[in-house]
Amino acid sequence: MNGIFTQIGEIAEAIPTVTPETRCDTVYQLFKQNAKLEGVAVVGAKGSPALMMRTLFFQQIGTQYGYNLYMGRAIGLVMNSEPLVVDYAEQITDVSIQAMNRNEEELYDLVLVTSAGGLMGAVSIRRLLLAVADIRAEMAIFLNPLTGLPGNRIIDERLQQLLRLDEFSVLYIDLDHFKSYNDSYGFKMGDQLIQATANLLRKHFMFPDTFLGHIGGDDFITILHHHNFREIGEQVLAGFEQMKREFYNPDDLSNDYVLGEGRSGTLGRIPLVSVSIAVVSNMLRKYEKIEDIISEATRIKKICKSVSGSMMCVNEERVEQ
Repeated sequence: MNGIFTQIGEIAEAIPTVTPETRCDTVYQLFKQNAKLEGVAVVGAKGSPALMMRTLFFQQIGTQYGYNLYMGRAIGLVMNSEPLVVDYAEQITDVSIQAMNRNEEELYDLVLVTSAGGLMGAVSIRRLLLAVADIRAEMAIFLNPLTGLPGNRIIDERLQQLLRLDEFSVLYIDLDHFKSYNDSYGFKMGDQLIQATANLLRKHFMFPDTFLGHIGGDDFITILHHHNFREIGEQVLAGFEQMKREFYNPDDLSNDYVLGEGRSGTLGRIPLVSVSIAVVSNMLRKYEKIEDIISEATRIKKICKSVSGSMMCVNEERVEQ
């Protein structure tokens, strides 16, 4: 995502610092001299930095006896000693969740940012939320609008990284007879079937060392950093066969076909939608180029789709449902 900040430290801004021993009247002058100053950091000799927000400061000294009680005393008496402190490298989206999970009275406090153990700046909630909005807008360009899964640009990047892995398995997943389903049940139901398929795949493939993408239409891809694809592939086949029953009327389910136009253009019996999984791994063969993997997957997918029903093909093996 070129030009978009992703680490919290990239949007941090300088913040005035004082020590816990600094008198409240000195902090008062800092706020008075800069009407836009939201807060100051309080940095002692040891421990994490503390925070004195403008709003809390004036609430404390604005009470009946607060001015006389605090103005000549140390800021350490009224500061927030446990603000949200994050490391420079933390993701902006993760920090936004932490910030929104704070107590209501601290919800709009600055987020302090450290680097190599030292304070390097702060991020306002306004700036944080604007950055999150930018990230989401940028991500939308790279995600499939129907399923929210990564689209072709991200898929291409992941495929390029593939050849550096010691072990990998690439699973190309698509639906058979989906066009006939669309013709029979309409595009709205077709979209819902695609979304349900995406959710089924999320259930099985959204884990560490796993990537799931939506190539487009009824085509998906998942990349595993290992060769343990058989059990999970079988679970997807079984899960799809169960799930698809919700998308047919009882008569079509009982007949096990729908009436529609075949590839020849004539009306006939079209099988119910099924799923094909073509698997390419480097378990028995090394691949030097991504094009070789895609070519092999295309070959295997043709084998898989040549037989009716949901199945997984690994080279010329098949696992049917």
